[in-house]
Amino acid sequence: MKFAFLGFGNMGSALARGFIALGGVNATDITAYAPHADKLKKRAEELGVLTASDAAEAIGRADTVIIACKPQTVPSLLLEVGELLRGKALLSVALGWDHARYREALPEDVRVQFVMPNTPAAVGQGVFLFEETTSLRAGELAELMALFSALGAVVTLPSPQMGIGGAIAGCGPAFVDLMIEALADAGVRYGLTRANALLLTSQMIAGSAFLQQKTGEHPGVLKDAVCSPGGSTIRGVEALERAGFRGALLSAIEAIMNRTE
Repeated sequence: MKFAFLGFGNMGSALARGFIALGGVNATDITAYAPHADKLKKRAEELGVLTASDAAEAIGRADTVIIACKPQTVPSLLLEVGELLRGKALLSVALGWDHARYREALPEDVRVQFVMPNTPAAVGQGVFLFEETTSLRAGELAELMALFSALGAVVTLPSPQMGIGGAIAGCGPAFVDLMIEALADAGVRYGLTRANALLLTSQMIAGSAFLQQKTGEHPGVLKDAVCSPGGSTIRGVEALERAGFRGALLSAIEAIMNRTE
């Protein structure tokens, strides 16, 4: 399978990195195109992938095209290359561009799959939401799901649930990064080096998530197991509750789901 990336920013390059490092894809089987030539060249050289001077050249080298540009640029891109996509498999990681939107904009013989990834894909810890509605051939879908499974967890969701799934899995890493930064700042405030503060914080979060996944326990049960009566942890939990920690996270998801622009 040969891939063309139309858009090669943070998400596109993260996927390509994961494909090469973990999915067994040869770097030279990937061609990338992006309008900013300098950034494209730098990212492509880091990964060893090929570059194209325009979208048409990239599409011509591939059987599977991945649209990884900003959502607002998709309409103009499709006007430019829609006919060139005939007979191709198209994966889109552009937010909001689901199967139904592509079906309205593209010829019928373009086979479409909407996938919502997140940036941990670059290190094999991604989450990939595959829209249940697809026009990929069964063999193509199986092959692509196997490839993405090498980069993390693959979850198939009905079309109406892709929005909330993407809000949690796609936007959530930024919220976790804020928490890592804040806890590391607290560590530095009380004498840890920045490197040690980041190491302790990141490993604590990774380990806590792994424990919940492996045990299947409700997070509240795991939280209670750390909170000794009258101890330090329950005091910290109380402070977080007073500060509206859980409410802030709920509000963050609500802000994403209610965006209108």
